[in-house]
Amino acid sequence: MSYADEIFKANCRDILENGFSDEQFQVRPHWEDGAPAHTIKQFGVVNRYDLQKEFPIMTLRKVYFKSCIDELLWIWQKKSNDVHKLKSHIWDAWADENGTIGKAYGYQLSVKHKYKEGEFDQVDRVLYDLKNHPESRRILTNIYNHHDLSEMGLYPCAYSVTLNVSGNRLNMILNQRSQDMLVANNWNVCQYAILLHMFAQVSGFEAGTLLHVIADAHIYDRHIDAVKGLLELEPYPAAKLRINPDVKDFYDFTVDDFVLEDYQYHEFKEKIPVAI
Repeated sequence: MSYADEIFKANCRDILENGFSDEQFQVRPHWEDGAPAHTIKQFGVVNRYDLQKEFPIMTLRKVYFKSCIDELLWIWQKKSNDVHKLKSHIWDAWADENGTIGKAYGYQLSVKHKYKEGEFDQVDRVLYDLKNHPESRRILTNIYNHHDLSEMGLYPCAYSVTLNVSGNRLNMILNQRSQDMLVANNWNVCQYAILLHMFAQVSGFEAGTLLHVIADAHIYDRHIDAVKGLLELEPYPAAKLRINPDVKDFYDFTVDDFVLEDYQYHEFKEKIPVAI
């Protein structure tokens, strides 16, 4: 049984059984037909994934693995905010008339900052520190820039990453202010597990623990029946991740360098509405 499925089920059961409903509030998110998109939520959900044991992709329904990585590389490697450079259309609803999401996500990672060693953007600073100061407790990124929020198509959900080396293992904390459990939870988990593997491989470490901290883990009202259906399914065994070992430069990774072996999943034919 996939451990990612176990965590997903436990989180969703807790939300449905013990969560708080925001029906009495006037909420910002809405459905395509204009109706408010209310949620049931839990505050302060923390999940731990040991990447030495398995790759945390769920099997209760298919995760589009290649599209997941394509978005990750769009943000962290290309540092782009242009939706035309993304193969999927997941950001189209938040794009402006120029086809960008403004000063969000990849844009923030591309901005250079001054350090005593020179100028680095946030990704290059992480790579520099992992190579030169792996003992540091200051290896982190943060894209929740209050100065630029008014120019972002969407405030960052997954906004901060902290990296920490213990022996030969590289560990990561992913901080997320908001998490749509059905649409995005395992998508984000897979992405940042891949990111941790990437940073580890090019820095000479092994990928260790991914700690996912979610401030507001929620299930939207129109997702409840779908989630209940997933909770009735029996998970398959975990898939195996294979990464091209020849890639030594973070910027040389491509989608094709990541392969899932023995990935079994349940078919999920229901169309999932997305709150915007």
